[in-house]
Amino acid sequence: MDQINDMESTGISEENLRPEENEENEEDEMISDQLVQAEESWKGPELADNYVEEARTDSNDALEGGEEEGEKGEDLDSVGQPSREGSEQPKTQRIKKTMNYADRVRVLNLRRNLNQLDNLAKEKEMIIRKTRGELDACQSHIDSLTNQQRVVESEIEREKEAGNNAAVFRLQAMQRRVCVELGNEKDLESKITAILNESLLEMWKIEIEQGNFSELRNQIKQDEEYLDQQNQMQAAERLQNQKNRTSQLNQRWLAMERKIQKARDDYEHRLSKALEDAQRNHEKAVKFLKKSLGRIRDKEASKEQKNQEYMQKRMETVLSLKNNISYNREKLRTQQAQNKANFLDAQEQEQKMKETIEAQGHNVTREAFLYKRQVEFEKRKKEFEEQQKARKIEIVSQILKEDAQMEKVKKQSCLQTLKSQDKLSDAVKWRMKTWQYIKKACDDAVRTVPQKHWRSPSPCTSVDDRNFLMGTSQEIPVIAESKYREEEEEEEEEGNTRDESLAKPEFTGIWDKECSIPQVPDVGLDSKPVGASKLEKEIFSQNLEKLHSGIIRKHKVCGLEFKGCPFYSKPSLIHFKDFDIGKTYKKKMVLINAFYSINYCKLVGVSEHLKDFFTVHFDPPGPMSSGLSCEVGVTFKPMVNQDLEGEVTFLSQIGSFSIPLKCSTKKSVLALDKELIDFGTHVVGETISRTITLTNSGALGTRFQLRKAADTTHTAMVQHNVTAPPSIDKTVIVCAPVVETTTGVKKDSNFSMGRFTGDKETVSLNRSEEVIHHTPFPDYLEQLDNLASETDIIGESLRIPSAERPLEQQSREEVLELTVGKVSEGDIGPFSSVKLQIMFTPTIPGAVQADFEITFDNPDCKPLSFSATAVSVSVPVWVPNPNVDLKICMYDRLYQDCIIIQSRAKSALRLKFEVCKELANHMELLPKTGYIQAHSSFSVQLKFLPRHSLREDARKYFDVKTRVLEVPMMIMVSDQSKPVEFTVHAIVTTSDLEIRPTEVDFGFCSIHEAVQTTITLTNKAILPQEFGFVELPEFVEIQPNDGFGMLLPLEKLQLDIIFKAKRAKEYSFELTCKTEINREFKLSCKAVGVHPPLELSHNLVKFSATALNDVSTANIFVINNHVSVNQFTHSVPRVGKGAVAPVGPTSFQFLVPEDSPITIMPCVGTVLPGKKCMLEVSFRPVLCDQLIRLEAVNLLCQAAEAKAQMERKARELELQRRKEEALLTRKDGKKPSSILSISQISKHTRPFQPPNPEDISPDSEEYIAAHLSLIRSFANHFEKYVIPCLIACGDIDEKKGAENLRYNPYYTLYLELHCPAVAPAVMVTSNNGRTVFNFGDVAVGHTVKKEVKLRNISQEHLVLGYSFLNPFGSFTVLNPIWTLEEGESRNLLISFCPEENTPYFEMLEIRSGRFTLTLTLTGQGVIPTISCSVEGDVFNMGYVLAKETATATFKIENTSNLTLKYNILLDSLSPSREREQPKIPPFLASPGQADVVGTQNYNGLSVFSVSPVEGTITFKKTQEFTITFSPDHESLYYSDCIHILIFGKETIRVIQLKGAARNHIMFVEGGDPLDVPIESLAVTTSMAEEATKAESGKSTNSILLNLECFQSETFVIPATRELKVGAIRSTQFASKKNVEFNWENMQLLQLKGFTVDPVKGSVERGQTKPINVSWVPPAGSNPNQPVTGSAILNVKGDIKEVYSVYFMGRIVTK
Repeated sequence: MDQINDMESTGISEENLRPEENEENEEDEMISDQLVQAEESWKGPELADNYVEEARTDSNDALEGGEEEGEKGEDLDSVGQPSREGSEQPKTQRIKKTMNYADRVRVLNLRRNLNQLDNLAKEKEMIIRKTRGELDACQSHIDSLTNQQRVVESEIEREKEAGNNAAVFRLQAMQRRVCVELGNEKDLESKITAILNESLLEMWKIEIEQGNFSELRNQIKQDEEYLDQQNQMQAAERLQNQKNRTSQLNQRWLAMERKIQKARDDYEHRLSKALEDAQRNHEKAVKFLKKSLGRIRDKEASKEQKNQEYMQKRMETVLSLKNNISYNREKLRTQQAQNKANFLDAQEQEQKMKETIEAQGHNVTREAFLYKRQVEFEKRKKEFEEQQKARKIEIVSQILKEDAQMEKVKKQSCLQTLKSQDKLSDAVKWRMKTWQYIKKACDDAVRTVPQKHWRSPSPCTSVDDRNFLMGTSQEIPVIAESKYREEEEEEEEEGNTRDESLAKPEFTGIWDKECSIPQVPDVGLDSKPVGASKLEKEIFSQNLEKLHSGIIRKHKVCGLEFKGCPFYSKPSLIHFKDFDIGKTYKKKMVLINAFYSINYCKLVGVSEHLKDFFTVHFDPPGPMSSGLSCEVGVTFKPMVNQDLEGEVTFLSQIGSFSIPLKCSTKKSVLALDKELIDFGTHVVGETISRTITLTNSGALGTRFQLRKAADTTHTAMVQHNVTAPPSIDKTVIVCAPVVETTTGVKKDSNFSMGRFTGDKETVSLNRSEEVIHHTPFPDYLEQLDNLASETDIIGESLRIPSAERPLEQQSREEVLELTVGKVSEGDIGPFSSVKLQIMFTPTIPGAVQADFEITFDNPDCKPLSFSATAVSVSVPVWVPNPNVDLKICMYDRLYQDCIIIQSRAKSALRLKFEVCKELANHMELLPKTGYIQAHSSFSVQLKFLPRHSLREDARKYFDVKTRVLEVPMMIMVSDQSKPVEFTVHAIVTTSDLEIRPTEVDFGFCSIHEAVQTTITLTNKAILPQEFGFVELPEFVEIQPNDGFGMLLPLEKLQLDIIFKAKRAKEYSFELTCKTEINREFKLSCKAVGVHPPLELSHNLVKFSATALNDVSTANIFVINNHVSVNQFTHSVPRVGKGAVAPVGPTSFQFLVPEDSPITIMPCVGTVLPGKKCMLEVSFRPVLCDQLIRLEAVNLLCQAAEAKAQMERKARELELQRRKEEALLTRKDGKKPSSILSISQISKHTRPFQPPNPEDISPDSEEYIAAHLSLIRSFANHFEKYVIPCLIACGDIDEKKGAENLRYNPYYTLYLELHCPAVAPAVMVTSNNGRTVFNFGDVAVGHTVKKEVKLRNISQEHLVLGYSFLNPFGSFTVLNPIWTLEEGESRNLLISFCPEENTPYFEMLEIRSGRFTLTLTLTGQGVIPTISCSVEGDVFNMGYVLAKETATATFKIENTSNLTLKYNILLDSLSPSREREQPKIPPFLASPGQADVVGTQNYNGLSVFSVSPVEGTITFKKTQEFTITFSPDHESLYYSDCIHILIFGKETIRVIQLKGAARNHIMFVEGGDPLDVPIESLAVTTSMAEEATKAESGKSTNSILLNLECFQSETFVIPATRELKVGAIRSTQFASKKNVEFNWENMQLLQLKGFTVDPVKGSVERGQTKPINVSWVPPAGSNPNQPVTGSAILNVKGDIKEVYSVYFMGRIVTK
């Protein structure tokens, strides 16, 4: 059976195998097709020609077509499609040809297909073997089942003979099971047989295919052998090519060596020649050096004097700084003490204010808060006012600045106007003075007149020019000069404005006119071109006037306005660079028309002061279209050696434009490539040189001199940095060396690149004093004090004269270690560079710094300076890291480190490394000896292998307590007496782990559960160690992290070992713990496995977070799988290796703790073999009843305490009042009454006695309030319950209870429940916190609403959801609340509208994330029923005299179980009646139809009234209603309608009211209507007619009676009608007699068949009397013609009324 189950589980069935067989068949067919095609291609004789062609292609395109052949070779279809040419080529000739890439791919593809076919054959063979094995197993299982069936049948016969029916039933069930299994096995055997046959068939097909491709297989084998030979040949050929290539490379290398040697010889020759030249140059430089030393000494003396003065000022500054610091410190201390005193005063005032407020009985907190708010408000108000004042001041200052600027602009405009007038008037004088100046400049070119617009500033006189020259080497800085010129012009303008009040000269020169000459040319001189016509001159003069007056006309072409210059020039600037006097320079430029249409261009001229130097050649081109260009030539002949600037002016059709013109002289632009030379670290005795490049990027050469700056060489620089607080952000630097303060040096430092200027490096005295004075933080006083002390020390050191300094310092300053090279002076030409050499020869170890300066003969070039630094050392060999720290090491572990040794020596040195004898077995240095080369490093390998004998061997160097090892090591250097020492540090620790306990016994363990125990793992080392339990059995699990982790030094870790038995047996095993260094630690374990007869589907149930009063449920099963005692087929229930549990019904019982929120249904039961029982486990967290009662008592105590406190305060106030009254009475001289103290009053008050918690009722308000309080303050709670399940063999019913069953303790199952209880996110605050809402009895079809107040008591925003109510039910949520903010309360409206007379019950779940609030909704639907005393739908009030009132009553009884609320509505009082009145009357739409509301009173009062109009009718009660009829005039059509509504919605009864009014006491009713049922609003009869009728006492009316007689051939049914004559009972006519009536003219009616009975009579008051009228058609009557007649009816009452009654008879046959 196990084998069959395995086969069924693996899915071996006919349906499962068919898809695989189909896939394999398709694959076989595909492979066979490919092989057939390949075989045909090999058999085809045309393949040889293909090989020949491909071979030729390979030989021609070996490198170019490789990739294309590779792409072709990837296509497998090419194997089966060979060409059909050359069929007579033999096959041997094809093989001898060289195989190309495509042939190789074909061979590989064919080999792959054949391998696939072979693999497929092997797979089919394996399937056949497996299927045969399964078939054998199935047949053997069928034989065993057949034998078992025969045995069972024999046992059945035997038990039947014995009469054991129970055994017979059991054996019969077994027989049926065996038969079923036997049938299944036979079906399976047939399926396996079919599968085997199919597999054999496929195998045969594959073998046939393999036979078909045998010849192809042999051919492929031959091709593969040939392919191997070909590869070997190619490899040999490549090897030979490689050898040839190697020989060629060797020859090239020898040739390269010869070239290098030749180049080395040439270099040495050039070097020797250069040294000789340098020697000669040095001799020349010495001569010039002696001459310049005198000048340098003089300058240095002056500098020294200035430096001393500067240092004296610095010392005075430091002293003042110290005094300021002490002053500020005292000031801050005083301020702090004052602030502290103010703070104490404020606290005292605040305390007094609080006491005052408390004495007044006010809220102290509120008053204090209001006072603080007022203070803050006043403070903000004051700040705002100050800001407003500052803003006003700023605005006023801005306005004043703008006014001053406007006045300045006006003054300048006035000055320009005056100057222009002077220029226009004195133009001739200007021209004469200009010629005189030019003549003077030509005679004496050395000294020129300083005209403001002709002079050119030196390129080294401004910061911008210097920076520009340092950055560029190709052209002169135009931008810097223009900027300088603009600044100079502004200064001149300011000077002019300042000197306005001075006396003016006798005549003005051209140099005082600034730029007005080129701006406003002379009208008389060159204002118009020569040869212009009169019209052109007029136009030109007009345009010129417009230009002068500022009138500019907008130029538009095709709607586009032109803006900008009308002509563009190329180049935009005419610049003559580096000119020489006497030469002539020419340049051309191109003018391009940028206007939108045709334009003209004429030359105006050049600037006035440039006319003598420039000549412009311009031929006017005439009209120029847009985009056309013309050429302009400019000739420059310099006469003065100065920079010139101006412009060339042109005139176009739309205005004038100008092109700037500039001329620059030759200048020297000098720069250094670096500002600092760093020589690095060198050994004493060496000589090192560095070069610096001086570059001249200008066109003028000069002579330079390189010299060392005076008193700049020193060994160290003392710098003291004081970091100010964040608000200051300044650094004070005090330098020991002398700081140069001359003007030239400062400017030089400003122009130097990459360095800080002197202003930035040194903080001035005033600035530093200001910074320290404004420092508000006392935390930095200590830093400032330290600064002062340091400055004192520096000042004292600076005061020491040079004679009193130490000899070492003097000798150090005298030694010149940094010197200038051979080239110290010379000439530098234009656009060239010179390399200068600086030498460093160290003599004493230490740091050296020197400053150098380059001066120039050209006075316009300022000196350049740079610095040089170097460090010299004396020891040739040293260890950079003298302390080698190996950190923490473990015993028996190898640790290595590399020690670097540096050498400064110029030759190689021998080193010897020694280790002390105590550590010879633990530490080693490799190699023992070595040689370190000059100026290089040497590395030594340190190996440290600590053993456990270290503490004994190295007691001198090893500390047992701290485990620290400190070993001194030495390096012996040859020719050096002092060895090089370094120290090795290490901390040595153990690597042991300790496991406690050393042995674990799990005891008896169920296979359905896991047993857990805890062990302690301790790390004995001071290093963290990684560990892991490896090779764990499958039934053991270690947590956390699956037994892997890291232990910190000396850490203890708790590990849980979880054991889960797989079978019922005895277990004994070991657990192995390995560390990262591969050490193992063992732990012994043992246990006994138990297999219980029952099992649970889930041993662990994790409930979700459940809110209070919510329910979470889960379903589990108890399963009995014990159906057989055969232990060989499956595992059986037992304890270890004990007896097997019997097969049969097995009982269980869950022991649920009392008062727990857990419910298991059912908790006791019996499970039959092979069956299972479903259990429902519920978790409902609720608050304990005793806890709620205690909380209620606590709340009562708190309320009582609060009440007592209030009473105590009231008594205190009363006592205070009495004391005040007593004081008043004493003053008045009266005897005060006795005053009771508080203690005496408190004696009369009874103390509060807390109630007994058991006496509090669950329905009381205290209980409900306590419950709500506990819900609000409920904290999250987690409980874990382990419910034991006892198991016993047998049935509970048979033993009459579970007490008599014998439970096996080893078979006990455990159900673990995780129950997290949380506070509800939403709670109900209405209905006293209850979640059950009863709507009570509600009428069917009516709606009752209730509000449910929900409150969010959680600390988060909630999104609510609702469960689905019955869509066809009666409960509805009217306003679903979707969100609730934290602490928010909202009302949920629920309506109940029953539709049937049944009870309703629904549950509404309000979900908010993980929480659910369940509301229980109940209600009863009731059908409201009544009984009315009015029969029918019409209530007739009869006839009433006009202007009199008649009343009538009717009753309504409540026959339902519901209190009914009713409303009585009249249609005549309906608000919609007025809107319906304009409609067409009903009698016009359909004859005979009348309006519900009939005639109404003229006085506006209602004709009918009902009372009461609203109220309630309780169960089985009756309500009487009174109807009042009050007409005010005569009418027969008074009517109205009553609607009886219950609950304001449903109309349960409609009653129509009718009535008639007469002016007299008699009336006649009946007959057909002769008028409309609506009374006209117009008065039809006048008052006179009414009065005449009353006087005559007679009134005439008409009545129509239609009588229809049914007549057939056999009989005739007479037609009958009825008239009623009535008398109205009234108090108005109490003395009148009865009403009498009689008929007249009846003879004629009788002849026509009409009969009236009675003919006359009388009627009493308040009664009516009927008059019957019948008609039988006389013989011979025509049925198509009606029979008519008339009679007079006289009615006599208070008056006499005559009625003309018209009779109309008709014969009806149908």
